Amino acid sequence: MQMSAVRPVPVTFPDSALPDVPVDAELRFDTSLPYAACLAFPLAPCECTGRDAQVCWYFSRELLREGRCVPTGSGDVKVCPGSEGEVLITLRGPTGEAVLSAPEDAVTAFLSDSFALVPAGSESDHLDVDAALDRLLATD
Repeated sequence: MQMSAVRPVPVTFPDSALPDVPVDAELRFDTSLPYAACLAFPLAPCECTGRDAQVCWYFSRELLREGRCVPTGSGDVKVCPGSEGEVLITLRGPTGEAVLSAPEDAVTAFLSDSFALVPAGSESDHLDVDAALDRLLATD
């Protein structure tokens, strides 16, 4: 049984000095985190980060779904419709914020994949509370 969905998504940063230059990213969903979507950015390999280093932002899958149609969210992540065919995602951290634009068709395809794996309303059926407690209580 498939346990995850990954969709490549080229994003742009419309408020940047180079608003039309796409950056490779991925939208990810894992059934072990049934409420979450992940937006992952690969980092350039170097000695300090290693080959597979990346920056991942986790936020509500529902936030992404709703934000395609109406402005949604508060705090670190906000999602809203952009210009035709685009979804705007604002990521806010301690040192600033970035607004990125993602193709709506890629976001919709990702959501379709994720809801096929875990339908809306069944997320709690996919939580493994015992495994989560074991990870929290592990004394590594």
